Amino acid sequence: MRRLAGALVAACTLTALCAVPAAADESPPPPVATPPMGWNSWNKFGCDITEELIRETADAMVSSGMKAAGYQYVNIDDCWAEKNRTPDGKYEPHRTRFPSGIKALADYVHGKGLKLGIYTSAGTETCARTMPGSLDHEEVDAQTFADWGVDYLKYDNCHNQGRPALERYTKMGEALKKTGRPIVYALCEWGENKPWEWGKAAGAQLWRTTGDISDTWSSMTNLLDQQVGLEGYAGPGGWNDPDMLEVGNGGMTDAEYRSHFALWSLLNAPLLAGNDLRSMSEATKKILLNKDLLAVDQDWGGEQGRKIRDDGDTEVWAKPMSDGSEVVVLFNRGRAPATLSATTGEIGAPAASGYRVRDLWTGAETESAGTLRAGVPGHGSAVFRVWPSNQPKAAPHTTLSLGSPEYAAVDKPFTATLRVFNDGRTPVRSGMVKLTVGAGWKPDGGTEVRIPAVAPGKSWERTWTVRPSSPGGDRVEVAGRFDYRTSWGARSLSTNGSAPLVKPPVAGTSALSKAAFMTADNGYGPVERGTSNGESSTGDGHRMSIGGVPYDDGLGVHAPSKVRLYLGGGCASFTSFVGVDDEKAGGSVAFEIVGDGKRLANTGVLKRGQAAEKLSVPLSGVQVLDLVVTDGGDGVDSDHADWAGASLTC
Repeated sequence: MRRLAGALVAACTLTALCAVPAAADESPPPPVATPPMGWNSWNKFGCDITEELIRETADAMVSSGMKAAGYQYVNIDDCWAEKNRTPDGKYEPHRTRFPSGIKALADYVHGKGLKLGIYTSAGTETCARTMPGSLDHEEVDAQTFADWGVDYLKYDNCHNQGRPALERYTKMGEALKKTGRPIVYALCEWGENKPWEWGKAAGAQLWRTTGDISDTWSSMTNLLDQQVGLEGYAGPGGWNDPDMLEVGNGGMTDAEYRSHFALWSLLNAPLLAGNDLRSMSEATKKILLNKDLLAVDQDWGGEQGRKIRDDGDTEVWAKPMSDGSEVVVLFNRGRAPATLSATTGEIGAPAASGYRVRDLWTGAETESAGTLRAGVPGHGSAVFRVWPSNQPKAAPHTTLSLGSPEYAAVDKPFTATLRVFNDGRTPVRSGMVKLTVGAGWKPDGGTEVRIPAVAPGKSWERTWTVRPSSPGGDRVEVAGRFDYRTSWGARSLSTNGSAPLVKPPVAGTSALSKAAFMTADNGYGPVERGTSNGESSTGDGHRMSIGGVPYDDGLGVHAPSKVRLYLGGGCASFTSFVGVDDEKAGGSVAFEIVGDGKRLANTGVLKRGQAAEKLSVPLSGVQVLDLVVTDGGDGVDSDHADWAGASLTC
C-alpha cells in the first residue's frame, strides 16, 4: 500500500537479512493448506470504511454464495484505528467509524461462520498515515488482535525507518505465535527483499511478491509478469501473493477480469475479492463464484501454475492438478482476437490416444486428439482442464476463431476471417458458417457458407473484405457463428470482436493532450491530459514539473504506460520533453516512441530531479504511434512520468 505515503523502504542487504535467524526453539508455523480466500476493504473503499460496511459485507458474503464457495476472510485494511494509542500503549478503534470496537465486529463476523482480518504496518505509521504502525509494539499489538478474536493479519511495510525487513517481520511472527491464537500472517513487504525466500522463517503463511495492484490492465499484467520464476516457493504452508483481486471494480472489462481471475487461480494465489460485495453484477458473480477455477486455485498438484510459452502478445500457462489432470490458460495480451493453441505434451499431460477437455468458463466438455485450441478475444483467456481418455466420449474439440483487425479506419476496408478447427477424433458434419458485421459496413460476397464436413485434424477458413458504406458510432462489431452436427448431436459455436473506429488527426500542429487515443493503458489511474499523473485513481494531477522546470501542457502517466494514436500516414513529426515529474519523491522510468512496431526514439533511465530530455521524431508514413513508458528497474512506485509540451504536426 505504498501509493498513499512516501514509505521509507528498507534497503536490506543479503547480509542483513541473514543476520536475524528464526528462533531455533520454536516449531514452524502451522500450514495454511490452501491459499486463503476472502475479501479486503482497500481496493474499493480505501479509508472510507465503517463497521456497518464490514457487517454488510459479511452478510453479502453469505447471501451471495461466496461463503458456500469457500471465501471466508472479511479483512479490514488501513484506517480502522485512532491516530494515537491509548495511555497504556494499545490500539484504539476509530471512535466514529468503529464505535462498537473490533471485538464486537469479530463476534458478528464469526457468527456468520466467517473470519475477521485486520491490518497494520511494520513501521511507525501505516501507509495512509491515519494510525500508528506496529514497529516496536509487536507483542502488545499481537495480543490485542488475539484478544479481539482476529483471524488474519496483513502486515504492510510503510515508514519502516530503514530497519531490516527480516528482523521486523520475524518479530511480529514470533509475537503472533506467542499469543497461542491461530492467526494467518500475511507479509505485505512488496517483494522488496525477496520475502519468498524467508517468509516462512519469519512465521508467515503468505507473502506479497509485488507492489500494489490497481484496477487497470497494465497493472494486472505487470504483476503477473513478476510471478515468473517464483513457482518453487509456493505450496502448502506458504503462498506467493501477487496482491488482491480487482474483479468488479470497473476499471477493466469483463474479459480482462476473467483473465485476471483465471491467472490468479492458476498461480494458487490468495483470492481476496476487492469489490463491493453488496452490489455485484451478475458478470462479477459468475467470475468470483466459478467453482471450476476456485478448485484450480485450491488444489495443490505439486507445483504452482507457470508460464510455459511466450509468443509476444499470446502466452500459454499451465498447472498440474492432484488427480493427474492438467489445467491450461491460453492468454491473449493483444487487443485483437487471436487463435491460440497448445499441445497436451507441451503442458505436461501424460501421453494418451486422446483427452477429455473441460472448458472452465462454460463447463462444456469435448474430446481432443492432443491439441487444445481456442479463438480468444483481445485481453481474453480460454481455460481448459485436461484428462487422458482412451475412447471418445464427447463431441470433438472444435474451435471457431475470428480474425479481425485491432482497429478500423472509417475510410478504408478491412478483412475478417472465420476459421473452423477440428482437433477431435471424430468428424464434424453439416456445418453452416455465418459472418455478421455492424451497420454501415458491407462484406464482399455471401455471408453464409455451408461446410459439408471437417475431418479430424483438419480445418476450414474463409476471408471476407469488409468495406465502409456509412459507418457510424465509435466501433465496428464483427461476429461469427458455426452450427454443425457430431456423433453426439447438434452443436453451435459463436465468436465476436469489436474494433474501434479511427480517423487521422486534424491538419496542422496540435497539442497531444487534445488528440484522440486509440487506447491508453496506465499503471495507476487515468492518463492525465494537461497535468501530471497525480496520486488518485480517479485523477488529481498537478501542473507538470521536470527538474524544477514547469510545463503547462502534455500527458501525465504512470509506468507501465502505453498511449496509442492513429495517424493514418498523414503526420510529419512528434515532439515532446520527457522526464519524471517532481510531484513525488523517487521514481525512475524510460521513454520510447514506436511507429508501426518500430522504435523511432528512446531514452535511457531518467530519474526524478533530472532535467527533461527532448525527443523529436519524423513520422512520414506512420499509421500507428505508441508512446511507451517503462519502469527504470527499481519497481513502479513513484514512477510519475510526463510527456511535457508534447505536440503532433500533421
